[in-house]
Amino acid sequence: MTAAPSPDAVELAWFTDLESRRELWQRLARRSRNVFATWEWAQVWWRHFGGGTEPAFAECRRPGGEPFAILPLHTVRRGPLRILRLLGHGPADVLGPVCDPADAAAAAAALRGALGRPGSASLLVGERLSGGAVAAGLGGRLLLSEANPRLTVGGRSWEDFVSSRSRNLREKLRRSERRAGREHRVEYRLCESPEELEPDLDTLFRLHRARWGAGTSFGAPANVAFHRDLAAAFLATGRLRLWTMTLDGEPAACWYGFRFERIEAYYQAGRDPAYDRLSVGFLMLARTLQAAFEDGLESYAFLRGDEPYKERFADADDGLETRLVGKGPLGTAMAAGAGAALRVAPLRRLLARRLL
Repeated sequence: MTAAPSPDAVELAWFTDLESRRELWQRLARRSRNVFATWEWAQVWWRHFGGGTEPAFAECRRPGGEPFAILPLHTVRRGPLRILRLLGHGPADVLGPVCDPADAAAAAAALRGALGRPGSASLLVGERLSGGAVAAGLGGRLLLSEANPRLTVGGRSWEDFVSSRSRNLREKLRRSERRAGREHRVEYRLCESPEELEPDLDTLFRLHRARWGAGTSFGAPANVAFHRDLAAAFLATGRLRLWTMTLDGEPAACWYGFRFERIEAYYQAGRDPAYDRLSVGFLMLARTLQAAFEDGLESYAFLRGDEPYKERFADADDGLETRLVGKGPLGTAMAAGAGAALRVAPLRRLLARRLL
């Protein structure tokens, strides 16, 4: 097994202005194929949630080489603690260095070495790192493992895929389509213009709360404001996928996700419980899957979580890991004894905080 590159073999150039590395960030994000690593996601997140923290962004280079990664870090102060975190925590499902997967081990070593910066934090919280080279290279204490399922799409038609599923799933899809079609005029519409965006988002937020209640991803005003800005930025770059399913012209279900580098990512959804007997949530999901096959994408990411419906479709799981790395007596002690660390009130509150 090849050892991870030493942090000393990577030169870090620190910067505080996101705009100054916009072109590089966008190029590396495309190589990463992670929509949560895009410059637009970082910029909108920083504007909404970065207040009161210190930027600690770093450009990574091998000696004499071109930049191969960006570390999207910021420093959070909680009492006596200075903690490094990755931009996007809370709303983002997959975090980590912005880089080509081939450079993940070197980027992970650089991420670990970021704690060695003079005056830096004593603790690094690596949340929702994609399972593999980044998580393994970062090391430290594993706090949490989560599912991150996906479906391979490329090379198959929608009909081929449906025929490969279980008889129960095939029949459920046919029955649900026939029943909804008999009782209502069923239509699906993809948001494609700024004029449609605000009303479509209003419908999404309303149907999501109708299904899940107020304490959800779109419950707090700050979270709603973040997603409005993000959706506008992604619509302008062709990355937004916001579907609305209507029955006789009335919204019954919504699906909110992203398309980036031939990967469709399912982020959130909502539906009107009054139509549950028609399985409108299932039909909305099936329509987005069908679009991914018809458009010749490579994969469909169900993102974080192990909900049973994902298991019915997914054929792979890359996994997510949250890890703690410490430096110095306090940071090392807290990272080594994660159970004890979580009993420390400032850190416990920090990790429990969700900016969803």
